[in-house]
Amino acid sequence: MKKFAGLIAMSILGTSIEAAVAEDIVAARNIRAGSIISAADIITPTDRTALRRAVDIIGMEANRAFYQGQPIDESKLRPPTLIKRNAIVHMEFARGPMTISAEGRALDNGALGDRIRVMNLGSKRIVTVVVTGSDSVRAKL
Repeated sequence: MKKFAGLIAMSILGTSIEAAVAEDIVAARNIRAGSIISAADIITPTDRTALRRAVDIIGMEANRAFYQGQPIDESKLRPPTLIKRNAIVHMEFARGPMTISAEGRALDNGALGDRIRVMNLGSKRIVTVVVTGSDSVRAKL
């Protein structure tokens, strides 16, 4: 009786492992850390839910390297970095109808909507701003 119970458990485990592997999103080639995931980087899944997840990760940035044939862990992805540390950015300060523009140096990396620190090149003051584009940030006065 114990023999059959073990065989049944193994067969159940075997099918659940195969189902989990079938739903994984797999790297079609080596992906470096910091690379943006494209459709050519993943093997197109056949399962509908996995296909929806695959569409969601296209355009995301890899936090770490993924190797060909390795499942892509969605928790190891982030929105793409639009502003790199030390980049010169266009800052806008807004209050009501008044807008002031200045140049600054980014002190942090940032994706769209992230709050980063920027040093105003004119006054040398450090301000916290929100990333609004690839080289632009906005702050409220």
